[in-house]
Amino acid sequence: MKTRKRFLKNLVNKLEECRIILNKNNFKSVNLYFQDESRFGLITKQKRVITAKGIKAIGTYKHSYLYNWLWGSFSPITGESFCMTTQSVCKELFIKYLEDFSNHKPTELKIIIIDNAAFHSTKDVIIPQNIFLLPIPPYCPELNPAEKIWQWMKDKIAMKIYNTLAELNQ
Repeated sequence: MKTRKRFLKNLVNKLEECRIILNKNNFKSVNLYFQDESRFGLITKQKRVITAKGIKAIGTYKHSYLYNWLWGSFSPITGESFCMTTQSVCKELFIKYLEDFSNHKPTELKIIIIDNAAFHSTKDVIIPQNIFLLPIPPYCPELNPAEKIWQWMKDKIAMKIYNTLAELNQ
């Protein structure tokens, strides 16, 4: 309950900050995005399959520790998305992601809903002028629709074997 009250109080302050930024700068448009990152690797993602009664499901499986991280921002308003692939996640890559996303449409103010990953909230993260970060409460992945996009993507690659990361990235 305390977390919710603190979040709602902080939300009012954050929206006021956003209003000030909008009044101070000349942005041609404003868009809302949900941002998240997810790991995709060569290890086979297993899922339930339907078989006839009494028949055991058989599937191939690959065990590999090679993976990439997919960073993505998705707009529920316009349907636009922006993605970047890296080999790890850290503060420096988050800053690079924000820079690249900022340059994607430099005249658009991007209000980005983010989770509370440790590298999102460090004090020395440089936030571009046309990006406004709005964090959701801790331990609330259900508030971030980007989680559903990752789930959909992982369902599409489930039960398939990929030999290389390049093949998986396609």
